[in-house]
Amino acid sequence: MSSHRKARSSNHPLARRALGLGLFAAGIAGAATAVPAQAATGASHAAFASDHVFSHADRAHHTRAEDSFTVRQFGTVNAAGVRNQANAVSAGCSADDHCRSVALSFQIVTIAGERTHLNAVNLSDAANKECTGCQTLAGAYQFVVSTPAPLTLDADTRRRLADIHRRLDALTRSTLPAGELKTRVDGLAGEVSAVLRDAVAHAPKADAQPTVTLHRHLDGWPGH
Repeated sequence: MSSHRKARSSNHPLARRALGLGLFAAGIAGAATAVPAQAATGASHAAFASDHVFSHADRAHHTRAEDSFTVRQFGTVNAAGVRNQANAVSAGCSADDHCRSVALSFQIVTIAGERTHLNAVNLSDAANKECTGCQTLAGAYQFVVSTPAPLTLDADTRRRLADIHRRLDALTRSTLPAGELKTRVDGLAGEVSAVLRDAVAHAPKADAQPTVTLHRHLDGWPGH
């Protein structure tokens, strides 16, 4: 696996496989953690990952922007729990002295197995606290790649994803208007999905079909 650096969940599937919701795994602001586990007998495999991005703007720091782009390759597992979360806060600014806070998290997870049980949580929350005229946006994008046999992302796939990551960094720290920012981040998410679909197209064939599922949630900005 590799890592580059009041909440609600939303599922927006590109392709469906049975997904269970309900995992809670505490995250640390800006941190990305993953813990694979194997029973002593070797008969059961489980994997867990939690990625969390937090941004806080206030009078002392008027502009804050944080993003995460994480790839988790778990291989064959019987069970997996994954959590992706973005939180943005703007506090104590005014219409004449407004704040801008942006938090975006992209999480990619690959799992393999014929009957894998998956708990997936994708959350975002944006809050303006006594912050008239502030701009606050939190976006969580979770991509789950499910294949019958283990899939290892090749060098070309990793290169394409790294390029998207660089452009996400630039967008997160841009001063684009809200509407354009959301549209362009959604565009990057579409590119990630296309890259992953290309990758699974070359995955080993089996009775079960490989799938790419996107969970997307955006919260905040004026108007929420």
